[in-house]
Amino acid sequence: MKPYVILNAAMTLDGKIATKTGSSNISGEKDLKRVHELRREVDGIMVGINTVIADNPRLTVHKIDANPEDNPVRVVVDSKCRTPIAARITNKDAKTIIAGANDYKFDFIVNDRYANFTKRGIDFFFSGNKRVDLKALMNYLYEKGIKTLMLEGGSTLNFSMIKEGLIDEIRICIAPFVVGGKDSHTLFDGEGFDTMDEGVRLELFDSFKLGDDLILQYKVLNK
Repeated sequence: MKPYVILNAAMTLDGKIATKTGSSNISGEKDLKRVHELRREVDGIMVGINTVIADNPRLTVHKIDANPEDNPVRVVVDSKCRTPIAARITNKDAKTIIAGANDYKFDFIVNDRYANFTKRGIDFFFSGNKRVDLKALMNYLYEKGIKTLMLEGGSTLNFSMIKEGLIDEIRICIAPFVVGGKDSHTLFDGEGFDTMDEGVRLELFDSFKLGDDLILQYKVLNK
């Protein structure tokens, strides 16, 4: 069993989710509120370690009226256990789970960093060798009561999740501008598929304008 996973992201018309310098302020104000309404609806929200380091997000519901209990469980995929102790996802605003890989577990646990995190009430889940086993992580999250999971991942985590057949739905905000750049991040990077036939098929089930942005919502078909 696994959570129902919704990938939510904003991208430019040319498919970029961040420039080569890491700038990623894409969504308009109305879309930001839509995102936080979705955060309030789901049980958990997941990002990768690169997002934590680059953006230092809170991953809470704060762009709309909400109560502390509306905050989803925060999940960080962090194979090498690099999450900074001062990162905002380590505060007490919501529960946090950090997923690491087994090859880095021993060195992390025997030093003071592990104790400092656990003192803050942060849970850890270890799986895989050099990289987190995402399927095992999904099973763990489901067992922890996370039945719906919002994925706000970067391009590498997004591709790893969809390659493993773990994404059920994709909600995309397309902003009306282009940034270009071969080193800018697209919605899905990673190693990619070799042929178009291997690509993941989607079915559009809703679309609407939100301010200047266009929202597209897809079901993932061949998981």
